[in-house]
Amino acid sequence: MRFMRTGIMCVSDAGQEGVGLNQVADFAVAASRRMIFDLPVCDLDWDDALTFVNELASLPVGQTSISFVNAHNMLIMLRDETYRSVLERNLVLPDGVGLDIASRVAHGEPFPANLNGTDFVPALLTFMERPKRIGLLGGKRSVVEKAAERFRRHAPWHQFVVVSDGFFDPARSSAVTAEISRQKIDVLIVGMGTPLQEKWVAEHVGPQHARLVLTVGALFDFISETVPRAPSLVRAMRSEWLFRLVLEPGRLWRRYMLGIPLFFYQVVRHQFGRKERVLRAEPHPLPQRRIAPPDKLAS
Repeated sequence: MRFMRTGIMCVSDAGQEGVGLNQVADFAVAASRRMIFDLPVCDLDWDDALTFVNELASLPVGQTSISFVNAHNMLIMLRDETYRSVLERNLVLPDGVGLDIASRVAHGEPFPANLNGTDFVPALLTFMERPKRIGLLGGKRSVVEKAAERFRRHAPWHQFVVVSDGFFDPARSSAVTAEISRQKIDVLIVGMGTPLQEKWVAEHVGPQHARLVLTVGALFDFISETVPRAPSLVRAMRSEWLFRLVLEPGRLWRRYMLGIPLFFYQVVRHQFGRKERVLRAEPHPLPQRRIAPPDKLAS
């Protein structure tokens, strides 16, 4: 296990407002990251990631926001500095084959695990043996209610609370966060779409609302079976994106047909650009040592 156990230290809530990654988490996982487009991405395997995030959910202080980032998210980040700034403060987990390709180019090997939110979140809920109060926020009201019911059957020892759908007026953000506080949420799962969900959490959700926040995109659609997931064989072949494209061509054709070639271009461009920056860097001159005259050495 390459991360340090988080239970060895704690930090105060003071100064935690607006910080996406608990100082304990930042310290513990510092050695388990890879830079993709200059963004630190966690490279834990499946078991270590579950163990680590479970410990984060049990910390009595601070807050960690977790983002699941795929190739599409990376392209958004490259043109949205605010989104990049938020991700840099979050714990970022790799989602999909695009991140593996970028890792192979930049680091010579893929990530140890595909930690996509659609698989990781249900596994985490099962892995967390201690009962938690879990808030759901996002999506259509009927969809998130159905997702909550399926979660209750999946992990009945937890309490699942629907805080709000994801279509509230931004002016009601304070009322939504007040409801989160009133419900005494331990873990908040937010599915409002990228980059809106990450920005909203960074601006409005602090440690007083939830110790662990998961931003999950379309998870509620999949859990509620409003949108079917690809068959297991298709997922094993890392081709779930193609299945989704066939299901929703009108909504997703730009993301995949234009986004995939653009992502590969950015991977190559960034890699060659990084090598060029290294080659162009001027070597720092070694400091000159002043040697004492022989007569001074003898004294």
